Amino acid sequence: MAITDWPEGERPREKLLARGPEALSDAELLAIFLRTGIAGKTAVDLARDLLVRFGGLRALLRAQQAAFCEAKGLGQAKFAQLQAVLEMARRNFAQELPQRDVLSDPTATRRYLSARLRDLDHEAFAAIFLDNQHRVIAFEVLARGTLDAASVYPREVVKRALAIGAAALIFAHNHPSGCAEPSAADRALTERLKQALALVDIRVLDHLVIGEGAPASFAERGWL
Repeated sequence: MAITDWPEGERPREKLLARGPEALSDAELLAIFLRTGIAGKTAVDLARDLLVRFGGLRALLRAQQAAFCEAKGLGQAKFAQLQAVLEMARRNFAQELPQRDVLSDPTATRRYLSARLRDLDHEAFAAIFLDNQHRVIAFEVLARGTLDAASVYPREVVKRALAIGAAALIFAHNHPSGCAEPSAADRALTERLKQALALVDIRVLDHLVIGEGAPASFAERGWL
């Protein structure tokens, strides 16, 4: 049976418009993105098959181009469309931060950092540079590494913070393994950065480790 023959309240698009996107399952959201199914399968059926094939929605969204395009019902056009949607989401989060006291809305800050770092297949160490009112000056990736390491040099971080005119920083890095638990090396690096920046009166407000689920916060654990 075609989706157009379903009761109106069960059709993904109509359901979204009536109840909001949070009311839809992963398969229903994906079906709206797909728009059409394939021979013998509705868009929802196809979406369910794709979620099983890739191991879930997040895995599908972060799939490499070759793996994505070889799946039946997808292809180059869908891959390009998906990348555009993901980048629009990242830019939307980015536009929420400037001119805002990030400490007054930590949820937006974490959402933005997760969008920028969570799905990378390599480790990246980044910072949000803040002025003396804790408004965003810039976001920069300071180091990129392999799957398990990134080289960060406190002297270079201090140099960059002074050049930008930052009064405070929030650090963040991802764990490609998905586990957000900070390592002993993460704590040692954060302490070195904190000490180096304190010499020039720049504060480290937090260090967030991005993985699956909620980011781990050094500030919340009393480590700063």
